[in-house]
Amino acid sequence: MENENISSKQIMINYGLLLGFIGILYNLVLYATGTLYNPHWSLGTLILVVSVVILILGIKKFKMSNDGFLRLRDALKIGLGVALISGIIGVIYTMIFANIIEPNHYEYVVEVGESQILEQYPNFSDEQLEAALTIPKMMATPGMATAMGIASSLIFGFVVSLIGGLIMKKSNEEITSI
Repeated sequence: MENENISSKQIMINYGLLLGFIGILYNLVLYATGTLYNPHWSLGTLILVVSVVILILGIKKFKMSNDGFLRLRDALKIGLGVALISGIIGVIYTMIFANIIEPNHYEYVVEVGESQILEQYPNFSDEQLEAALTIPKMMATPGMATAMGIASSLIFGFVVSLIGGLIMKKSNEEITSI
């Protein structure tokens, strides 16, 4: 296989866009099927696996375009770049969704949280319920959703690229020391 001379920036953009648009498609399918606010655990697992695969494929693409060599810092750079681009796309989609498609989105998020709390703790008093909903209400705002979307995307990208980079790393020094 020939060296394709693809820049790390291009890999981050391509795989970040791919992951971002898959995330949008996933959310649109959930919305269309009426399961957006309470999806089955298997769907969450599926999107998690797809996300890991896309991040790892991006790192692997960089490794292959770098003659089979990969430093951990390059894996982290690629993974975080893909995650950041994907996270930005997700945040933009969420803004459009919450402001145009489903203007009551954040209220629904709090309602679902409330019903889940009441289902789990049916004997909660009004005061206990209000205290339990303090954080979900604070998180269900556009500003916090944006911050949490980017932060969670970066943390996820860091963990996956760290593990993937540790597994796939290969440097010139390893070859010459054999």
